[in-house]
Amino acid sequence: MEYKLHGTVMQTLEITIGPSEMVYCQTHALAYMSDAIQMNTSTGGGIWKSIVRTFSGGSLFRNEFTSNAPGGLLGFCPRFPGKIVPYKLAPGESLICRKETFLCAEGSVQFEIFFRQQLGGGLFGGEGFILQKVTGPGTVFLDLSGEVVEKILAPGERLRVHVGHVGVQDPSVQFGVQIVKGFKNLLFGGEGIFFATLTGPGRVLLQSMPIVNLADEIMRYAGGTGGGARQPETGIDVGVSVLKGILDRDN
Repeated sequence: MEYKLHGTVMQTLEITIGPSEMVYCQTHALAYMSDAIQMNTSTGGGIWKSIVRTFSGGSLFRNEFTSNAPGGLLGFCPRFPGKIVPYKLAPGESLICRKETFLCAEGSVQFEIFFRQQLGGGLFGGEGFILQKVTGPGTVFLDLSGEVVEKILAPGERLRVHVGHVGVQDPSVQFGVQIVKGFKNLLFGGEGIFFATLTGPGRVLLQSMPIVNLADEIMRYAGGTGGGARQPETGIDVGVSVLKGILDRDN
């Protein structure tokens, strides 16, 4: 399998596969494919497994792609502006991802749910109790919103992050929540009530533009609330409707 990324913040992923290879993705991720590609829609392990997968933001079905000739071409696009992160997983190596991070992967990569056991992290961590987990061997492609910042945390090192900006983490990284300290900070700081806490050792990928933040900004400039905002234009109206529909559906 070979791949190439096109673009910067509205990226397209191209993957080239041969007859012995298989790539799968969530539904609605495919942009284009060559004549050599054959598509098969399946539950990816049975109907119960597919239902459980939807709790982490995955689709009920998945699309599997094979090629009947060398050089079969596939094109995938994320739904929002951001970065596609390729990651080659060793056998047994796993990554924990926020909801809707998984884009596509080689057939050897396992995609399943991860249950966050900490009560505080599940209630106030911004993503709920059920996340996504990918396990190697194989290459997986992850979709993060906005730009991506990588942090390598030493054992015991802790990073406090605004909830929603946590994209991907190693399983060795401990996730928790911490209330914002100081009455004025809590009331007027505009940073919410809780910070997510990430404690090493391990790798963390942070995303600069959570989808909820993007939707809030579009609604604010479109005049969704308040009487003094400018009148929305047709294109913005459509964007707001689409984002609201996606967010309402996922919640």
